[in-house]
Amino acid sequence: MLDVSKEKLNEKVDLSQFKSMLFTFNKDRFLTFNKIMSVFGIVFLVVLFLPWTQNVQGNGFVTTLEPNQRPQSIESAISGRVEEWYVSEGQIVNKGDTILHISEVTDKFFDPNLLMRTESQITAKNFSLDSYTSKVNALNFQIEALKEERKLKLEQSLNTLEQARLQVQSDSIDLEAVKIQLIIAERQFERTETLEDEGLKAVTDVEAKKLQLQNSQAKVISQKNKLLSSKNQEINAKIEISSIKASYQEKISKADSEKFTALSGQYDTEALMFTLENEFTNYQVRSGMLYITAPQDGFINRAIQKGIGETFSAGTKIVSIMPINIEMAVETFVNPIDLPLLHPGENLRIIFDGWPAIFFSGWPNLSYGTYGGEVVAVERTISDNGKFRVLIKQNPDEQKWPEVIRAGSGARTIALLNNVPIWYEMWRQINGFPPDYYQPQESNNNSNKSQNTGK
Repeated sequence: MLDVSKEKLNEKVDLSQFKSMLFTFNKDRFLTFNKIMSVFGIVFLVVLFLPWTQNVQGNGFVTTLEPNQRPQSIESAISGRVEEWYVSEGQIVNKGDTILHISEVTDKFFDPNLLMRTESQITAKNFSLDSYTSKVNALNFQIEALKEERKLKLEQSLNTLEQARLQVQSDSIDLEAVKIQLIIAERQFERTETLEDEGLKAVTDVEAKKLQLQNSQAKVISQKNKLLSSKNQEINAKIEISSIKASYQEKISKADSEKFTALSGQYDTEALMFTLENEFTNYQVRSGMLYITAPQDGFINRAIQKGIGETFSAGTKIVSIMPINIEMAVETFVNPIDLPLLHPGENLRIIFDGWPAIFFSGWPNLSYGTYGGEVVAVERTISDNGKFRVLIKQNPDEQKWPEVIRAGSGARTIALLNNVPIWYEMWRQINGFPPDYYQPQESNNNSNKSQNTGK
């Protein structure tokens, strides 16, 4: 059997009659292809050594630089029902302009004369408070008068007591004097009686001395009674002093009790009056909330609550307003790996949605339609989307941003970093390495200054 596996195809078949084989075996075509690939290879090698500007890109949107310039929703602090609209969507309003009138839906505030009635209650409580104050003052005067009267009465009683004490002393001295007289009368009677027994004195002399003795005895008894009477007067004076103290203390205590009762009523009335005044102020403030006004000059974006008679609860968003005088900014988000490369004061390039731009990330000098920005703040905590937020304002040294951009429009940001060869950037991208880290020029200058100062 003939083995055909070792035989070549071109030896058995004439391949020249096939067009595809003629195209394959054409040596001129091989030479052209090799030349083209060689040129591409040389160009590729040259391009690998061209400079490339590293960059950090982020996607965000247009916002405002100040928080009070951002779109806000006006909320109602109270529950209510829509009664009348005074603005329409797209209208420009000034600060304080009335946007919406609402009415109460809480039964506590239905009374249209609520403020007047509350004010009348406050007036009545003021009169009651004045009455309590007058009563307290009158009781204070009464207490002072009782204390003064007690003082005078005690002085009078003390004088009476002192007089009684002096009278007791005087009667005691008189008693001692009549006792001495009695002793003398007894001696004289005894001597006279002895002389009469001896016949030297007459009986009449004895009787006269005896009478004198009896008079002295009577004087002693009388003086003792007088002394006891004086002592009783002293005791009565002491009793009178105790009675005066007890009587006036009772009167003063009673006046103090009435005074404290009046003070208690006064304080209760003051507390109730303060409560009424607080409610009156709350009612006044609440009545002002029935007219929702513009907090600042702005543009009515959208009416969230619609129609007449629609009810809503407290804290419900009523209308959305956009301030007029604002300073635009861009809020962008960058990956955590690129965060250390961004610093406040750094310049960035921005592409706004809707504005044609031709951007070459590696050659910014060839980019068109981009606008300059400056980093204002870099957030210290990560956002919900897993990236860090960076706030960018307009660069005053470059072309102004378009005036017709609106808050919420999309924006793409590019931060330009170091210049490196293209081959290095390709190697970095393939290996997932971050761009070259560096510090702002100001930081380097400050560090150099500190080092020079240390030297």
